[in-house]
Amino acid sequence: MVTGFVQSLIKLCGLDWTAPDYSTICRRQKHIDIVISYQKSSDELHLLVDSTGLKFLGEGEWKRKKHGSEYRRQWHKLHIAIDAETLQIRAVQLTTNNVSDSQVLSDLLDQIPLDEQIDSVYTDGAYDTKRCRQVIADRQAHAVIPPRKNARPWKDTKSHSQERNELLRTVKRLGRTLWKKWSGYHRRSLVETKMHCIKLLGDKLSAKNFNNQVNEIHARVAVLNKFTELGQSHTQVAN
Repeated sequence: MVTGFVQSLIKLCGLDWTAPDYSTICRRQKHIDIVISYQKSSDELHLLVDSTGLKFLGEGEWKRKKHGSEYRRQWHKLHIAIDAETLQIRAVQLTTNNVSDSQVLSDLLDQIPLDEQIDSVYTDGAYDTKRCRQVIADRQAHAVIPPRKNARPWKDTKSHSQERNELLRTVKRLGRTLWKKWSGYHRRSLVETKMHCIKLLGDKLSAKNFNNQVNEIHARVAVLNKFTELGQSHTQVAN
């Protein structure tokens, strides 16, 4: 399938070349430098963050039934941040499944150029940590993160901790539903839709080597960003 796909791309380019065999393609995959293009927002950047699991090695249902539910089941975590305006993926990170969501947020924000102003960062409650709120504050951005249901006030006096404590009091007084409506938190569903689009290209990773898997994900992201750009309408004011 992969060899046939590469051969079709070569044909579309009008070249009379023969596609390499599957093993050669796999070896070369980890050395490909994939550039992920994107459109910048016309205004300040609002980032929507989410993560999901992708299987990369597994057996059939009958083997899982025979040897147990965890037999040879392995998966990685995909973390992405999308632009709420353009709906394009601006940051992507693939990690092993033992890396928590909050550990990756700083890496995602580092992928945004420092000269690009981030206005706000929307995440779920898994990112309600001092570290996450600190890295968001370091980019002079506003954290839109719901406190966890068992959350307690933080005792330190840092500004982002005090803001979080005020949010916690507000949520307890007004309720989560009203806070989500007031803060615009529901726009985070856009990143969940984007994650679904990634899985439509395959809910498993085909490559076995981690570096190859990273390039496989980057290729999907590059394709999705191009599709998103082609599928968006542009409004122009008439003279």
